[in-house]
Amino acid sequence: MKAARLVVLTVAIGAGGIAALLAGRTEKPPETPVAAPVKPDTIDILVARSDIAMGQTVSPGEIQWQPWPANAATGNFIRKSDRPGAIENLSGQIARVPFVAGEPIREAKLVNAKGSGFMAAILPQGMRAMSIQISPETGAGGFILPNDRVDVVLSRRDKASGNEPNASETVLSNIRVLAIDQNIEEKNGQKVVIGKTATLELTPGQVETLSLSQQIGTISLSLRSITDASQQTEPTDDTKRTGVNIVRFGVGTMTTPR
Repeated sequence: MKAARLVVLTVAIGAGGIAALLAGRTEKPPETPVAAPVKPDTIDILVARSDIAMGQTVSPGEIQWQPWPANAATGNFIRKSDRPGAIENLSGQIARVPFVAGEPIREAKLVNAKGSGFMAAILPQGMRAMSIQISPETGAGGFILPNDRVDVVLSRRDKASGNEPNASETVLSNIRVLAIDQNIEEKNGQKVVIGKTATLELTPGQVETLSLSQQIGTISLSLRSITDASQQTEPTDDTKRTGVNIVRFGVGTMTTPR
């Protein structure tokens, strides 16, 4: 082999080795670091543990502290950092509006059961509260409890007739009982409440009917079945009456109240 070829071959091998050495030393480009997810700041606020109905008394087991994004907590929310004893302090108050489970508790939606305005707070819009006197005989023996549904029955004697026959009529149907005396809910599983007054939820027209009925006879409450009471209809104001039906021997007549 000629010397020139040997020189060229040697140079080529040397150049290849150097190139391979340089290629092996080439550093990889640095990897871009992945930013760790930022955990949002949270605070503990008071929320409903379970659904709370309108007019229901709030108990400690129905509300709880729950983490909430700090930037989404408005000033109306009750914060544990500000009021650590809020669960105990709000226990016994009445819900003015329903709460769903997980909904933040707002104090403006609660009313103190011992205050003077709790009845107005739990009344639905457009409705009125009116009380009537009852006894065990006219109040279903004390078995009527708050939130039951009743019919209002008027009984009187017809003085226009010489025989003065008894006359009775259901003047109001499917009426909600708001309270018996000062009790607005069933407590401790009680099954009987003997009271002297019953407060009813009425429309303005029904208030007039009941007020007139109290002047002309005796008012009794007839307890409705739970099944019947669940078939509620929207209250109307067409309950104003100018007279009362009197039933004589199965024949009804209309008389004007005096």
